[in-house]
Amino acid sequence: MLNKSQSTTRAMLLMNLGSPDSTEVKDVRRYLNEFLMDGRVIDIPLIPRALLVRGLIVPFRAPKSAEAYKTIWTKEGSPLVVLTKQLQAALQQKITEPVAIAMRYGNFSPKQAYDELLQQHPGLDVVILVPLYPHYAMSSYETAVEYAKEQYANKGYPFKLTVIKPFYNEPDYINALAANMLPWLEKEYDHILFSYHGIPERHIRKSDTTGCHCLQVNNCCETDSIAHATCYRHQVFTTTRLVTEKLEIPKNKYSISFQSRLGKGWLQPFTDIRLEEMPKEGIKKLLVICPAFVSDCLETLEEIDERGKESFMNAGGESYTMIPCLNTHPLWVEALAKWLTNIE
Repeated sequence: MLNKSQSTTRAMLLMNLGSPDSTEVKDVRRYLNEFLMDGRVIDIPLIPRALLVRGLIVPFRAPKSAEAYKTIWTKEGSPLVVLTKQLQAALQQKITEPVAIAMRYGNFSPKQAYDELLQQHPGLDVVILVPLYPHYAMSSYETAVEYAKEQYANKGYPFKLTVIKPFYNEPDYINALAANMLPWLEKEYDHILFSYHGIPERHIRKSDTTGCHCLQVNNCCETDSIAHATCYRHQVFTTTRLVTEKLEIPKNKYSISFQSRLGKGWLQPFTDIRLEEMPKEGIKKLLVICPAFVSDCLETLEEIDERGKESFMNAGGESYTMIPCLNTHPLWVEALAKWLTNIE
């Protein structure tokens, strides 16, 4: 870890997923190719992955994704990029160290951020990388960190790179998440659905550092293990438990599901299926929150707030509200500032 001293010149780098440059099909196609060709996202050998992604998935998905992006695009651009820049500005008001942003895919690569930081601060000693993913998954946190490390090593930068760990159970994060939810709990509701981004079950097994715990032991997420440090499933369960306990939400008033699946063998239950089932179970007034994301994006604004609402209401629901992501919530900004200024 880092010893903070007045002689140390530090910078903060917030790293998010990324976005296409525009809603044009060519830009969405380029983005999807980069995203889905990542071996930590679709973890099959290169040649079959290229055939699958470039030959089947992207040609069909790019036009549909472009239309989806058009429904959420703002005058300033992609919501995820705009909100990440707003978070950068809000955090910069709280701390004296320079704050930069980078994306895993598309523009604002870590290399671009490193180069700009070093140009503006030639005496830079340390860059603290903050992957904006609360939970560990090889297709999100891990690929972002490894990509940032690779670009750092390739050029041999003179500063040290320090990485913030997943913060799924950090009290300041839980407090911010609870405070963000609280105003929405004042309205009448039957149930809260915690919809997390889905991942294949094989990713859970691959990330198991013991090789014999995750999805192989009864109640594996509740049984203590060092595997939990890299287990997405355990970590989303923990986030849900901690925030619902803090808000004193009864166990029968909430549940967990997983969205955005691509293929078979993904974590269940599936959000889209649950949204169609819930009204038939007597759940007519629903709140949905997506804690795997700290910034609203295509997966929250279009998949959940638009298509999800349509599915739920068409199935007999009466009211449906998506609670926004943390975005620039004051307690979230304060949490980041506290972690970054107090790092040892």
